[in-house]
Formats: sequence, C-alpha cells, structure tokens
Amino acid sequence: MKQHLLVATAGHIDHGKTALVKALTGTDTDRLPDEKRRQITIDLGFASLKLEHLVLGIVDVPGHQRFVKNMLAGATGVDLAMLIVAADEGVKPQTREHVEILEYLRLKVGVVVVTKCDLVEPDWIELVEQEIGELTEGTFLERAATVRVSAQTGAGIAELRQVLGTAADRIAALHVQGGQANDDCAPFRMAIDRVFTLPGHGTVVTGSVASGRVCVGDELELQPQSQQVRVRMLQTHETAVDAIGCGQRAAVNLTGVRYSQIDRGQNLATPGALGKSRCVTVELRMSPHARSPLKNRSRVRFHIGTAEVQGMISLFGNPSLRPGQAATAQIFLSEDAVCVWGQPFVLRNISPVYTLGGGRVLDCDAVKLRRLNDVVEQHLSNLASDTPVHRAAAAAYFRGTRKWQREDLFGLAGVEECQVLIERLVQENTVEQLELGHGRTRLMHCEVVADLNQHIEKFLGIEHEKRPLNRFVEISRISKYFGALDGELLKALLRSLEGAGRIVMRPQGVALSAWKPKLSEGQDGLLQQIVEQYKKASFSPPSAEQLGAQFGQRPEAIASLLKVASESQSLIQINTTLYLHSEAEQDAKLLLAQNMSGGRALTVSQIKTLLNTSRKIAVPFCEYLDQSGFTTRDGALRQLARPGAAGGVGAR
Repeated sequence: MKQHLLVATAGHIDHGKTALVKALTGTDTDRLPDEKRRQITIDLGFASLKLEHLVLGIVDVPGHQRFVKNMLAGATGVDLAMLIVAADEGVKPQTREHVEILEYLRLKVGVVVVTKCDLVEPDWIELVEQEIGELTEGTFLERAATVRVSAQTGAGIAELRQVLGTAADRIAALHVQGGQANDDCAPFRMAIDRVFTLPGHGTVVTGSVASGRVCVGDELELQPQSQQVRVRMLQTHETAVDAIGCGQRAAVNLTGVRYSQIDRGQNLATPGALGKSRCVTVELRMSPHARSPLKNRSRVRFHIGTAEVQGMISLFGNPSLRPGQAATAQIFLSEDAVCVWGQPFVLRNISPVYTLGGGRVLDCDAVKLRRLNDVVEQHLSNLASDTPVHRAAAAAYFRGTRKWQREDLFGLAGVEECQVLIERLVQENTVEQLELGHGRTRLMHCEVVADLNQHIEKFLGIEHEKRPLNRFVEISRISKYFGALDGELLKALLRSLEGAGRIVMRPQGVALSAWKPKLSEGQDGLLQQIVEQYKKASFSPPSAEQLGAQFGQRPEAIASLLKVASESQSLIQINTTLYLHSEAEQDAKLLLAQNMSGGRALTVSQIKTLLNTSRKIAVPFCEYLDQSGFTTRDGALRQLARPGAAGGVGAR
C-alpha cells in the first residue's frame, strides 16, 4: 500500500508555481475563471503526483500578498514544502514571508526549486541560488536540495520527482521516530478548506487529513458548531474510495448538513474528539522582521488550521514583545475556534496586514491565567514537554475543576495511549479519581484537589469562628459559598475529606474533625443546667422561651445552647423548636417498641397516652419517628418499621 503525504508550494507571485505543478502532474490547479482571466492564483489548487512508492498530494497556494490568508489555509497540515523562486527575479517579498510562515507551521523537510531557468544564463542562476541560501540559513530549508527546472522545456522535472521522493522518505522516517507511523489509531481530524454542492449529491467539503481515518458511512462531527453529520461518499483526487487516512487530500460528501451551514475554517472530526474554545495558551515567537514590538492586549489575526479568527493577546502583564523574542501568551478569541495541542499557528497584524509571528498551541481550551507563578510556569513547561506523561499531567492540571475524560487527552496533550497514561498518573498520585456515586468518577489533578480541600477547610474554620457555639456548618452554606463547583463534585470532595479523617459529616452539616463548640464558663454552666431541666422534664420538655424566662436569658441565646446540646447528642432535636433529653427519647422508643410488638399499630392518641404527654409533643414526635425510620404510617396508625426493632432501640 502506497504512503500518502502532502506537499505545499510556496513563493512569490508569478514565479511559476502553478506551471511547475502542471509540469509535474499534468493538472492545471487554477480552476477559477478569474484565475484564468488574470493569470494569477487566487485560491488553493490541488493535484496528485504518483511516485513509485508513494502518492504526493500537492497543494498549490497563491503567491500574492493579498492572498496570504489563502496560502495559510493551504499550507496547514502539509508534510513538506517546495519553495519556488524564479531564476529571472530571485528572492522577493513573498518568498521571504512564505519561508517565515513555513517555519511557524513547523515543517521539517523541504525542497528548493529554481524555476524559469531557460530564461537566464547559468551564472545568474548561481547568484539566485546564493541569495536563496542566505534567505534559508538557519531554517528547515538550510540544507534542502535545490533543483533547477523549466516548466516550459521540461528540464529538471524528472530530477525534481526523484528529489521529492527522497524528501518524502525523510518525512516517513521522521514520522516513525515521532511515533506517528500508525496515525490511523488517532481520531479523524480534517480542517475544511473548501465547501461546495453537487447536483444529486449535496454538500461536499475538502481538506487535508491531519490525523486518523474515515470510512464511507461513518458518523462525524462538524466543529465548532458541534453538528452531527454522516459520510455519504469519499474521493481523493477525483477518485472514489471507501476510506481516507492521514496525509491524503479528501473530498467528503456529507449528509445531515446544508451547504450554507459550512465555511472554510471549520473542522470535521470523530465525534467528541475536538472541542471549541475562546481562549488558547500558546508558545509565541515574534518575527525578527516585525515592524514594531507587539504590545500587550493588541488585536491580532489568529490563523489556525484553515481558520482566521480575530483576538486579543495577553502577554501576562509584560508591556510588549520585541521582534525576534519568544514568550508564553494567551489569545482571547472573538469567536469559537477549534485546535489541538501542538498545532502550529500564525499571527498577523489587523491593519495593515502582515505577519507578526507564530508558534504552537499549548492549551487548546484554556481559562484566563492571571499570573505566571512558579507552579503555573512549571506546568506550562511540562505541557510543552516531549514526554507524553508530563503533558498529560499538565493538561489535567490546567483543566482545573472542569469535566474531562481520558479520551480528551488527544486534543489537550497530543497523546494517544490515554488509558495507559491515566492509570499511571493515578498510581503515581498525580491524578485522583473522585467517587461520584453509582460507579461514576471524576478525574482531577491532585494539586487541584488539594487546593480545593484547603479552601473547604479554610471556609469551615472561618465559619466555626463566626459561630463558635455551632458544631456543624450547614451544607447549604457550603454549597452557596462554593457555587462555582457543581453539587456532585462538592459532595465528592467532602466525602474524600471525611474518608481522610479531616472533617466530620452529619445530617446537620459538616465540621472540621478537631472542632468543638467554644463555650464560656458561664455558657458551659448554663448548658449543663438546661440539659438537666430536659432530663427532669422527660416527655414534657420546656421551650426556649420558658428556659429564657427561667434563667434570665434571651430565647436566641437559649436556642444556640440547645443546638450545641443536640450536636453533642445530650439532647435530641425533634423539629426546629422541640428537643428531648437523649434518655427520654430512648425510653420513649423502648416503650413504643414494647407496645407495638407483634405488628400492633397505635394512633397518635394512644402514643400520647403511653408517653403521658400532650398532643403538642406527641404529633411532632411521631413524625420524627417516621422520618428516622423507626415507625411507618398507614393513615392514622403507626407500627414498627421492622420486626424486632425493640431489640435495637439503643442504636442511633
């Protein structure tokens, strides 16, 4: 099976790029009437070059400065480049800009082609090649093979085919070294560079397959609109096929979407493989030829894949970035964009339009980073690492409390062995699996968990100091304070803290394990007297108002002490205002259990008589027994909730 790779042309306008492609392949890539009339390439053109052991998909890009946007869309995702310089003109402005853009797109292999060699003398060609050498010094083209050709006479075309084959072999070797030899295992991803409709077929999109494989009948997802579509037919270079993979040009006939709903810049991908974002963290290098420093918060054009999105750049408080300098930055986008970890990008100025610089994406779905402290900088360094496990750990850290799955690491960290990496990170206590219940878990970086736990404990400590008589902080107060966390995650964190013995959870609320209500000497003495009063009163307990009058205290102060007594279980809270001494509650349960044995049912009146109390006490006490699961109610009757309850009355 032949290998498929993609080649992009590059170079100044009228340097013979399209004529060269036609001489190589027999295909005229200028397809638009306006291109024919004006004899310049305006948009992308495509051709196929079949060599002995591989197929090269050639993307012919425009060379005019006004169409650099189109050039960027065509050059994205290609494997190698042909830099084309006309022998009669030499290096021109777009030659320089295209070389710079190819550098930002992180190409590793290329070929230099000197065209129109039939128009000048050999001595002149040598001068042009010397000029090209000066231009490409320090770039990926520095040691590239140079071929002299003439599209008109055919001179050098055969040699160029051989040189392209050799360059393609280098690319294949680099792919093996980088672990990309079996890229079909990765999710399918293709940036759309063209969309049209065909009678009888409907919507067709084209693009260069960046990763993975797609087959006829597959379900895919259009991003950033998150629209489900299905593959009806596939073509590569006008040949119908059943499947298309990485390195091929693809024409995909889609169902489930209208032609008007798709634009260049959108992406076609395996469902769930790609997300959309309004903020990206990037490694950025300014062009050494930039006309001025890039100021913090400047508006820029962000070219990613085949898309151009405007945005604002944040240099983390640095006032500017000078030509030739590099930095980590964030770009806040004006609309949703789709990208993955490591994807190259190019920045251009808003107006006038020229190239500012470029780099690669580190976090494709970032949140605003307010400052770069040592911890954040270390994780950013790990995210830029060549080691997959380091990138996976850093990606987990930057997800924070947001939901993510193992499979998301393909886009977030550029890794494919997601399951294996997560298992390793969990074993190394770098990532924690929080139990959500019902067999579900939430993955989260341990540093994020530790930080959240610290905040929870700090909040509980503050609440304890605010209300020193309360043993517990109500769950509702905790939920309100941590409103940014979803309820499932907060409960999981609390359970984790309880399992570690750092907090205590009760129906009344949550408390730090070491916390106990702080009573003054006077409050402690009063509390003991109150508990004694309830013990004496048995089933006829006093109210807070009565106790306040008896001890000369405000009812609110008495109510606070009653809550303290209930939290220590000296008193049992029946409802918001009614309390019983713990011994009275146990005696009542034992008495009722004895009188309800054998399945006997009692009314509220009978229970009131048994306890020798008032209906005001009996009714809420019966409701309390129902809620606690001691009794069950059937109309006006109540009976023990389970046989043999009398034997386990003392267990609470």
